[in-house]
Amino acid sequence: MASFDIFDTIEQLRKTDEAFCVATVLRTADATSAKAGGKAAITKDGRILGHLGGACVQRAVRASAQQALVSGAPQMIRVKPSEKVVNMTDPDGVQTFKSGCPSGGTVDLLVEPYQHAPRLVIFGESPIATALAAHAALAGFRVCVSETAKTDGDFQRFTPKTIGDLGVEPQDFVVVASQGKEDSAALTAALQTDAKHVSMVASHRKAETLTAKLIAQGLDPIRAARLKSPAGLNIHAIDPHEIAVSILAEVVLWRNSDKSKTEAHDEKRA
Repeated sequence: MASFDIFDTIEQLRKTDEAFCVATVLRTADATSAKAGGKAAITKDGRILGHLGGACVQRAVRASAQQALVSGAPQMIRVKPSEKVVNMTDPDGVQTFKSGCPSGGTVDLLVEPYQHAPRLVIFGESPIATALAAHAALAGFRVCVSETAKTDGDFQRFTPKTIGDLGVEPQDFVVVASQGKEDSAALTAALQTDAKHVSMVASHRKAETLTAKLIAQGLDPIRAARLKSPAGLNIHAIDPHEIAVSILAEVVLWRNSDKSKTEAHDEKRA
């Protein structure tokens, strides 16, 4: 452990595709093995890399980290002896956790989530698909494109059969821009992901026809209901780059609206 450096560990985790949390000890009172300024990284699967104190603190931090990863918001928590806990939220608004550890100490911690930029997964090799990839990269998205797409960027690539390897999450976005080339396979794969928002570059009528066929073949109607078509905001776009801008604008709108709803929910809970 002598060579362990929490900041090196955090940097290594940032290079992966997995979200994680960083917990910092803010204050301690009475006897405790935790020390103010102590830091640890908490992985998505609950591993704690670093030292924050005993088992009671670790259990609380794991639970808080899971909440932070879901909400995307930092969590302030307090771990203190069971006999001192009156409510699960202290008068100062800090969430409390009961500790049965013999040390009898109290620890205040800040648990901060680190989430990578959302992915924009683009099916197809059409001019709109390649234009969208270029614009999305400039906007800070992690762009994933079809294996056969002719793009200049160093993007992660996939096929309908390997889409599962990307680990698409609800906060990611999927756009089907296949435009007549293996539309059914692309749309099926897109709707099987966990992305909250899926759109397709096609008329509403074409998208309805395709999804009806997929539902008849066994696709869950709830998954199909996520599809929005035509993709993009109505800015009277004409050429591929203008259409790509309209699609990206809609994705940004979705992203920021989802973020605002999460923040409002967290404020209401507080």
